[in-house]
Amino acid sequence: MSDLNPAEIEQTKLLANAFDRASTACITVGIVTPVAAMLYGIGNVGTQFGFAVVGYFLGWLMIAVFLHYLARLTLRRLA
Repeated sequence: MSDLNPAEIEQTKLLANAFDRASTACITVGIVTPVAAMLYGIGNVGTQFGFAVVGYFLGWLMIAVFLHYLARLTLRRLA
């Protein structure tokens, strides 16, 4: 068990939650929104599908995975 006091434990949980919410936002901004734009024909996103768009998706996905991993590392402090 860690030697953190209850306030530090809650702060650690809040930090981990913030990282996880940021990773969810990255998925929304980087993947869900462009896919919705392509499906509904908003802007010129649908005409630009190619390696650049796939790289864009993968970039946002990697950022989201990294932030989620940071959240998990933060919570390991409590174990």
